[in-house]
Amino acid sequence: MPISRKDFLRNSLLATGLSITSASQIIKDLNWINKPEMIKPRALKVGDTLGLVAPASPIYQDQVFQEMIANLKDLGFKLKLGKSVKKQYGYLAGRDDERLLDLMTMFEDDEVNGIMCIRGGWGSNRILPLIDYKLIRDNPKVFCGFSDITSIHMAINKYSGLYTFHGPVGKSVWNEYTTQAFRDTVMSPKLKEIKIPDEEKENAFIINSGKTTERIFGGNLSVLTTLIGTDYLPDLEGVILFLEDVGESVYRIDRLLTHLKMAGILDKISGFIFGKCTKCNSGSNSLQMGEVLKHHIKPLQIPAFYGAMISHEDNNLTIPIGINTEMDADNMVIRFMEKAVLS
Repeated sequence: MPISRKDFLRNSLLATGLSITSASQIIKDLNWINKPEMIKPRALKVGDTLGLVAPASPIYQDQVFQEMIANLKDLGFKLKLGKSVKKQYGYLAGRDDERLLDLMTMFEDDEVNGIMCIRGGWGSNRILPLIDYKLIRDNPKVFCGFSDITSIHMAINKYSGLYTFHGPVGKSVWNEYTTQAFRDTVMSPKLKEIKIPDEEKENAFIINSGKTTERIFGGNLSVLTTLIGTDYLPDLEGVILFLEDVGESVYRIDRLLTHLKMAGILDKISGFIFGKCTKCNSGSNSLQMGEVLKHHIKPLQIPAFYGAMISHEDNNLTIPIGINTEMDADNMVIRFMEKAVLS
């Protein structure tokens, strides 16, 4: 009788300390669905319960943690905290099995309506081989986060077929822009044009003119690039690719984009959006960010622009990973073509 994934997670991994390498092989042997039909989660509403998880790094300052709790309650949500959400194991929010079990428990818990990651950091890749993708598909819920959470979005899209949301984490700045974008996507979805605010246009620019409509994928550039050559990156043929990053020197952005180019990914996308590269310094003897983007993207002759509200900054969009999207590079506008949640 084949081992169940739930028993594997709760018994084998926790009891024996099974390594990620051997666990990955067992999961591959279970032959889960490779190309599932996409499904949508239920929309969130005021009064729903958000499960808070930390698949990557912890929040180290208690004051920041308490401010997050207050902000999410002010949005009208009840909260349920994962058991490891306040743990600290170096730069990880608990050991791999603890962070994994929290994530799986929140999807399985009938009292939890949606799941939000408290922050990014590092650690999501470590649990990708251990995630129960069938359990997630059987219990579809809004799942939201960004930065290091990029890898979980990609893996869930590929193996669970669930639309997830690249958007704020618990500790984000819940200002008017970020809050409204979140509500307009996962609570009361509105199919409207998403424009760059006037005060942000000074730092935005068009790389290539044109329009395209396709599925939208992406996230943090550094994290997404780590998935190349693994089993967890979806097929990006024809997609609109959106990217953002933080704290990287411009030469490193150049190196990462070169990697995407040499891996064949840039040559097969139909549109390109770079949000912001926050604190990405050029320094002396450096190319500028705009120059690097134009070197890599302009020759593709696809619609492309820089400056969307996708970043590690205060104003943040909520983007349904994999949803059909229209982008108009000339006006630097994004428009989701369908709602990503069920009413």
